[in-house]
This record gives sequence, structure tokens and C-alpha cells, in this order.
Amino acid sequence: MVIMLLLVSCGSGKQRDMDNQAQPQQEEAEAPAQPVVVNENAPHDKSTEFIVISKKDLRLTVYARSGDDTVALATYPVCMGKNKGQKEGKGDMRTPESPAGQPFSITRIQDASTWTHDFGDGRGSILAYGHWFLRLDTPGHSGIGIHGSTNNENTVPGRASEGCIRLLDKDIIQLKEKYARVGMPVIVKGEDQGPLPFE
Repeated sequence: MVIMLLLVSCGSGKQRDMDNQAQPQQEEAEAPAQPVVVNENAPHDKSTEFIVISKKDLRLTVYARSGDDTVALATYPVCMGKNKGQKEGKGDMRTPESPAGQPFSITRIQDASTWTHDFGDGRGSILAYGHWFLRLDTPGHSGIGIHGSTNNENTVPGRASEGCIRLLDKDIIQLKEKYARVGMPVIVKGEDQGPLPFE
């Protein structure tokens, strides 16, 4: 059984237009919110689940291998690094891309509900990570993870993070509760990378 849940946009169209004018870098990358597709009844072994993140489509999809097939279990809109391209160093505001055939992996699942961050935008140190932080092993770069978007939900989908992958707060909770596990492979595709063979 396939269930489709449509994401509801908060705020008026007028407010969104004003937000886009104030933050032009998001306007360029903003894509329509994608429905969250859940295919919970697809027969599969939980240990075969993996994540694919598309920087081009601003989307995170959970897949599972089922026999000779690969099935999509869930899809979430995401916010990526403010700047496009492969991460080269700390502070470059880019999300790292996993090398072909060498996915990143989740190394820790941390309760981030009290974590704060100062984005240097005048708001000071604020709650910013949602309830969970899925820390990724990204060789050459530290501190990268998949997390919520507390106080920044208007950036999802879009490009506004310092390099992490942001989900809506409700989506990071669902991702953690239903799918995420330590050791789970995570493929991050670059903006110029097309669909993988199973997509």
C-alpha cells in the first residue's frame, strides 16, 4: 500500500514573496515541496535500507533492496549547503558529495533537541537542529549530519545551510524512528549527477 502525504506550506503567499526577496540565494534553489511517499509494505530486510540525497532535486529518499529490486520507502524535501559544488574546506557552506561507490554512513544518532547555533544573522544562539542529529562519516570533513530545521523551517526545501542536510522537524523524527540506524549508507549526489540506475 502506498500512502502519499502532501506537505502543507505555512504562511501566506505574500509573506513567502517577502521572504524570497529578503533571501535571494534561497529563491534560486527553492523547489516545490515534494510529497512524502511512504511505501511501508514493501517486503525487505531493514539492513538493506540506505539513503540517497540529491543536491540537484533537494530531496532525501530512503531506499531498500528487495530481492533483485530496489524500492523507495520515503522521500523528504531538504535544505542543502548555501553554495553549490563539492565541499573543499570548513566554512565554505557546501554539502560534501560522496565519491562514486563509496557512500558516507551514519556513525551516531544524537538527541539534538537542546542544541543551539549562532548563524551570525542577529538572532543569537537559537535552537536549530530539531530533535535528532544523524552524524555522518564524511572523510576529510567533520561535523556534517542530517538534522531538523528548528527556527529555519522556511529554508526547506532550499539552499541555506552551512553544509549539513536539513529536514523539516517532523521529517527528521520520522526518518529517525522508522529508518535511520548506525552504519546506514548515505549517498550524496552532486548537482550535476543524474539518476542512479535504480532511481
